[in-house]
Amino acid sequence: QVQLVESGGGSVQAGGSLRLSCVASGYTYSNYYIGWFRQAPGKERERVAVIDSNGSTSYKDSVKGRFTISKDGAKNTLYLQMNSLKPEDTAMYYCAADLNYARLWLGYPNYWGQGTQVTVSS
Repeated sequence: QVQLVESGGGSVQAGGSLRLSCVASGYTYSNYYIGWFRQAPGKERERVAVIDSNGSTSYKDSVKGRFTISKDGAKNTLYLQMNSLKPEDTAMYYCAADLNYARLWLGYPNYWGQGTQVTVSS
């Protein structure tokens, strides 16, 4: 059974940094596309960053240059380094995975983590 477990969220002041981690288990890590999504209260869930099997990355425009997605295959772990955080980055952040890149890209992956809260104060 596929499991995704996030960690690393917390509360920081604007301009601060956090690194989120997502440990994956229950599947062949290299076969899956994986990424980060977030959802703020009262707002729709949105794609933040995804990484494909070749290591190519894609980011939401508002986080480009501030966030970096990466993965460590040996540790089956996905990361999201978040720098220069802004209050508008406050949300629950979710790790997600799917064998189908389109499903992940469109926000309908088969597998989700439980989420980790990020709160940025001004």
